Amino acid sequence: MKQRCYLRILLLANLQLALVFADSPQGFQKPGGQRPSSEQVSQPQEQSNAIDRIWSDPGRVEKLDLAGGPGGKAGAPKPPFAFVKELKTGTSPKVEVTDSQNKTWVVKFGSEVNAEVFATRIAWVVGYFVDATYFLPSGKIGGVTKLGRAKRFIGADGSFADACLEFRDKNATRLKKNGWTWQNNPFVGTRELNGLKIVLMLTSNWDNKDARNESSNTGILQYSSKGGSERRYLVTDWGASMGRWGRIFKREKWDCEGFAEQTPGFIKGVKDGKIEWGYTGKHTSDTKEDITLGDVKWLLRYLSQLSDDQIMMGLQASGANTAETQCFTEAIRSRIDQMNRLVEGGPVSLEQSTSGLAIAACR
Repeated sequence: MKQRCYLRILLLANLQLALVFADSPQGFQKPGGQRPSSEQVSQPQEQSNAIDRIWSDPGRVEKLDLAGGPGGKAGAPKPPFAFVKELKTGTSPKVEVTDSQNKTWVVKFGSEVNAEVFATRIAWVVGYFVDATYFLPSGKIGGVTKLGRAKRFIGADGSFADACLEFRDKNATRLKKNGWTWQNNPFVGTRELNGLKIVLMLTSNWDNKDARNESSNTGILQYSSKGGSERRYLVTDWGASMGRWGRIFKREKWDCEGFAEQTPGFIKGVKDGKIEWGYTGKHTSDTKEDITLGDVKWLLRYLSQLSDDQIMMGLQASGANTAETQCFTEAIRSRIDQMNRLVEGGPVSLEQSTSGLAIAACR
């Protein structure tokens, strides 16, 4: 009798442990795969002359052209486009093409197009590395064959509408076998890494997967020369931005009404010298914890130079309509103002009328 009771207790204990594990983020794994820990993620081999960078001084931010973005207007893709192949990675349909100058581009379709183009400009304007990305309202690709999920976005004659084109620099090597996580990289604890986290939250980019995930949105580009090599650490996908942050079924992409509604809760306050943020994403705690007033103040040296006109130009270049341009500009300015009030020691909360105006602009 005692032996049966002992076995029942043991069975119940094991069941409880299994349920706890299944309810944790580390517990969900695809069949045949194992989620790597930050210690297990492969890091680049050390090189005596290699330099690691995650940020570069952008200079006078107020002089930067958000219409052209990091590649400038001269660097925009030039048709005609020739089909190379369809890419199967990621959640968005995409194909690889070359343009008239034999430059390689990834053409991306779907709900992330506008957000990808605009959010990369915001990251770039304050010094972070991004792929040069452009919005095209329409275009045509020659030689298209055997399409899968991209078939519904590309016509039989190769025509397409509303796409973003990401430049693939032939001088850069994408270190596919190496990766970095928010917890494990050469910049942990630096203002540059924390500044990148703030930009993620500023743009409401909730899809902040890293090398612990099967499909990572962090990457490393290596540029080599006779003098050595430089490894640039960057966020490679900004498509899940400019909408509503949150957990599954509640988050959105390129949704200014949701973006504006959450803006008053962008910053919750300060506790023990650390900022409390309203943001929720894939790796929430890794993104919003341990950011100090000093980190915010450092980023504002660049972000505060950004004008509303520049923001509007960046939005228009991303395919935003008039209402979206007004709505997003007001909401982004409100978030920047919250950070400025925070470092100045004033109240952070916004007036309800500011949020109401932004939401009304979207309708």
